[in-house]
Amino acid sequence: AEVRLPFWSRAPSCWSSGFNVPPSAQFVARPVGVCSMMKLPMQASAAGLDVAFVGVPLDTGTSNRPGARFGPRQIRAESAMLRRYNSSTGAAPFDSLRVADIGDVNSYQDIVASGCVPLTLGKDRTNVATVSGAGTVPWDWCTWMLTPTPETGLWGRKIYHGSTFRRCVDEGLLDCGRVVQIGIRGSSYEPNPYKYCREQGFRVVPAEECWMKSLEPLMREVRAQLGDKPMYISFDIDGAGPRLRPGHRHPGDSRAHTCAGEGGSAAIPTFLFFPCCAPFKGGCSTSTALEIIRGCKGLNIVGCDLVEVAPMYDVSGNTALLGANLLFEMLCVLPGVKTM
Repeated sequence: AEVRLPFWSRAPSCWSSGFNVPPSAQFVARPVGVCSMMKLPMQASAAGLDVAFVGVPLDTGTSNRPGARFGPRQIRAESAMLRRYNSSTGAAPFDSLRVADIGDVNSYQDIVASGCVPLTLGKDRTNVATVSGAGTVPWDWCTWMLTPTPETGLWGRKIYHGSTFRRCVDEGLLDCGRVVQIGIRGSSYEPNPYKYCREQGFRVVPAEECWMKSLEPLMREVRAQLGDKPMYISFDIDGAGPRLRPGHRHPGDSRAHTCAGEGGSAAIPTFLFFPCCAPFKGGCSTSTALEIIRGCKGLNIVGCDLVEVAPMYDVSGNTALLGANLLFEMLCVLPGVKTM
């Protein structure tokens, strides 16, 4: 009798190359197997990797609705829909870089020490992590503008998900002339909520300046501003309009993130922070989000994150699916990714 191999073993030979490749749904059903990012292999550490997907299931710094601690798990589940190549840009990250999922951690020192680029899934913005070999800094620098009292933070707390940028400024960790915030919108506690931000040298791009136009000219300016120094991408899922991502943990704020730069003795890399908002009208579309991330191609990216996904507020799973797709786009613009 004919012996038929299990369906998961009948894979193209290219899957056994030197790179980890997401299995094709033509051979492996999407619900099958361990729930890892893009169904990639799991590793206990970042050793030997160029890029590591890593989850941080924490939301202890939230000021309103908790739930982002479940974001990494849901993003991984929805990422089973993603495929190997970016047919729009031609990017082939899995033919260029060794990528794997290293599970959930709350320390980045070992990742950075290995020379690996971290792509972080899901939490709020209060974590502390190492994002460059230069030092340890408050990570997920969410815009300080959510802080009602900048000197004391929220309810007397100096560190929470809305104060981390302000704390970085206070400690001299950022090259403020290389900080860009794109997509800020919504109501505020003060008549001019961006005054301090601009006084520090941040470039602030309100959401209204992104409507009904291509952002390619803006991203050309951003690339020129950042130059070839290290930079970091941070995308808060609430940058998209609420109809596109209802599963966001904060229903009443509207802020954005884009780029921050080296400064002080810590020599922190540049950081790119993108739209942080919440269910507030006027958010960016998914095509605008893609345009921004793809506009980072050619920059010296040393890390990325996609944060504030709270699955329990979106039973459809579309918020996490959008987050998974944006993380894939970030992977595709990393240095060293080939174009097919």
